[in-house]
Amino acid sequence: MQRSTLLGGALLAVAAGLLVVIGEALGLDTQHVALLGGALGGVIGLVPDRSPAMRVAGFAAGLFVAWFGFAVRALYLPDAVSGRAFAAFLVAAICLGIAAATASRLPLWSLLVGAAAMVGAYEEAYTADTPAFLAESPGAATGVLLAAAIGFLATTVLGPQVSAARRRETRPAPTQEFASVEGDRS
Repeated sequence: MQRSTLLGGALLAVAAGLLVVIGEALGLDTQHVALLGGALGGVIGLVPDRSPAMRVAGFAAGLFVAWFGFAVRALYLPDAVSGRAFAAFLVAAICLGIAAATASRLPLWSLLVGAAAMVGAYEEAYTADTPAFLAESPGAATGVLLAAAIGFLATTVLGPQVSAARRRETRPAPTQEFASVEGDRS
C-alpha cells in the first residue's frame, strides 16, 4: 500500500503542476483551480465506495447542481445573507434528493464533493461580478472539471489497494478461543 500511495500522490502532484503550466500556455484559467480540482478528483478516485463511474457521475451531477444554484442566485435571489442561505439549502437539498432518487447509486458524498468543487472554483468570481455569470461560470466549471479529471486519473490506480486495505483492517481478528479450537483440529 505504501508504494502505491506514494506513486498516486506523486502522479497527482506532477499533474497539478503540469496543469498550471500547460493551462497557462494554452490560455486556460486552470492555475486557480489546479489544486482544488486535482485534490477533489483525487478524493473521487480514492474513496472505494460505489463504482468509479457512479462516483464520477455523482461528482458531475453535484457540480451541475451547484452551477444551477449560482444561476438561481443570479436570476432570482437577493444578494444578501438570505439569498445565499437559500441557495446553499437548495443545492444541498437537491444533492440529497438525487442520492435518494438513485437509491444512493450516486452517493451523496460524491454529489457534495462536486458541488464543493464548483463553489470553490467560482464563488469569488461570482461575488466580484454577478452579472457575468453566463460568461464566466462555464470557464470555472470547465477548469475545475479538467483538474478533477486529472486528479481522478492520477489516484484511480490506488482505489483497489485502498479497498483491500480497508477489508483487511475491518476483518475481525480471530479470538483466542477460536484460534485454540482451530489449533485442536489439526
